Amino acid sequence: MPKAFNGEAVPFSVTSFREGHDRIGVHLRLHSPSGDESLHGVTALENGLDRWVTTVALLEDGVWSFRFEAFGDDFLTWQHAADVKIEAGVDVELMREMGALLFDRAAAEKDRPAAERKTLSGASTALRDEQIGVEGALAVVRDPAIARFFAQRPVMSIASQGPLLELLVERERAGVGSWYEFFPRSEGAKRFKDGRVKPGNLRTARARMPAVRDMGFDVLYIPPVHPIGMTNRKGRNNTLTAEPGDPGSPYGIGSPDGGHDAVAPELGTMADFRAFVRAAAENGLEVALDLALNASPDHPWVTEHPEWFVRLPDGSIAYAENPPKKYQDIYPVYFDTDPVGVYAEVLRVVRHWIAQGVTIFRVDNPHTKPLEFWEWLIATINAERPDIVFLAEAFSRPEVMQTLAKAGFQQSYSYYTWRNTKKELEEFFTSIATETADFMRPNLFVNTHDILTEYLQFGGRPAYAIRAALAATAAPTWGVYAGYELFENVARPGSEENIDNEKYEIKVRDWAGAEARGESLAPWLRRLNEIRREHPALRQLRNLTIHWSDDDAILVYAKHLPAALSPTGRTDTIIVVANTDPHSVRQTMVHLDTRVWGVEPGEPFEVEDLVTGARWTWSDHNFVMLDAFTDPVHILHVKEKS
Repeated sequence: MPKAFNGEAVPFSVTSFREGHDRIGVHLRLHSPSGDESLHGVTALENGLDRWVTTVALLEDGVWSFRFEAFGDDFLTWQHAADVKIEAGVDVELMREMGALLFDRAAAEKDRPAAERKTLSGASTALRDEQIGVEGALAVVRDPAIARFFAQRPVMSIASQGPLLELLVERERAGVGSWYEFFPRSEGAKRFKDGRVKPGNLRTARARMPAVRDMGFDVLYIPPVHPIGMTNRKGRNNTLTAEPGDPGSPYGIGSPDGGHDAVAPELGTMADFRAFVRAAAENGLEVALDLALNASPDHPWVTEHPEWFVRLPDGSIAYAENPPKKYQDIYPVYFDTDPVGVYAEVLRVVRHWIAQGVTIFRVDNPHTKPLEFWEWLIATINAERPDIVFLAEAFSRPEVMQTLAKAGFQQSYSYYTWRNTKKELEEFFTSIATETADFMRPNLFVNTHDILTEYLQFGGRPAYAIRAALAATAAPTWGVYAGYELFENVARPGSEENIDNEKYEIKVRDWAGAEARGESLAPWLRRLNEIRREHPALRQLRNLTIHWSDDDAILVYAKHLPAALSPTGRTDTIIVVANTDPHSVRQTMVHLDTRVWGVEPGEPFEVEDLVTGARWTWSDHNFVMLDAFTDPVHILHVKEKS
């Protein structure tokens, strides 16, 4: 079933035609989940391919039903024939009488407003008046007011219906959000003079929430909070030997203190977790919890359900691998031996955390588990709680990643992390806005605790600013992992992840000091989220159009939302012009198809840079200069005409 989120402007399209030369019309009949019915006119695309489209903003959660209805449009058929024949002097009287009869028929419809009926009766009389010559008759044929009457209430000769189809509309957070990830054990952590570190916990981490809120984020994502095993515990930088005090990876889940339904004692208690969720809500944040179906060798599952794991010929249990990466501290759960048991246990775990207040799950490596399992789990949970959102962390092959979305995941990680050049980004943005938008919602994380791309490693501060601006404006959902605002860009040699990775140690960061010194990207992230809140066009996925520049590093795209589809009732248009090369100053000409937002080519319009406040008069061809070190991106708001 295709899906959308509440408030999304959804395009509905159909191929419709009939034999011969008579004109047709198409309607879209919608039924909301609560039973309300609405009828929408559908417009033919001027491409000669018999495609018809309309866009509707859907404002109610649940399953909508819809069907297309096609009909012979008697007015358009007559209007076209009369316009040609009367001007050519062919069948003039016949065309006039056919029009008069059509207008009489429409004027007799009791549901038409009285003013329309009066106008139509007058037009009928005029067409039958011999004193009115060719010009007078053509004036009636071409009268735009009469055409509007018939467009709103067509006169039909024949009609047909398409099949009844369904569309799932989920809550707004399923498609719109600004995510921020932190490790609770690092928030509130303190480093002593002798080098020892006192970890943070679920209580101390609450102090970081106001800063996350003030940067404009609305989803707080945390890695697993469960007990961590000691057997094969990883040390700093993924070493095989943990030193005393090394906290281990939170993905090595399970110890004598419990498994997936427990909180690690060093982080606090279940009551502390519930207090953490409540504090997040008080700060306008939803908590997203990692769902990682991994077990450390110390997990209760290993002894209670050994059939849930793969045994090697030597009798040992196979640990997780993603060659060349090895995860000796993790046993992946094996579904095939006891699927009933595994399904039931994971369902119990998810329900448990929902009962603690969790409404979003970021699912770790879902592509390594059966697709049918995820389809079953998400459908089961959403039948009970339609508001629960699942994010697939699946940097996998396109078909696998897309099939997970079709199986029910409300959001998906994507290839954005590795799309850096102008050409790559043009192709990627076009794809997510068109090819996969009916079923897959990308969450454009700029980095993760596992991913530090070469672009960020070597692009310096400009790279961080550019990637955040693109993620925040190109898709309605984006995310940041803590440390991004401090430009943490040193990689472990030979890898695409941070050295001194937070997965294996406690990070002590001076957030306030960095911002006071002007060494933080927090003000930039704050402004990006402010712009997103103020401009509904940026909270849509399907409305992105690529435009052009003469420079191979200057990316140009626009997001337009007509007034009829906007929650503000006002048209909203944003133009983004970005220098994708973080090492240079670029100047070039930018070329825009201004017809996208209703401005004719060559016609001037006013824009305001929402970053700097500068205002310019633009048209369809404009000069830009973008300095990656000072102003790498224009985020321009097209001002409405006064």
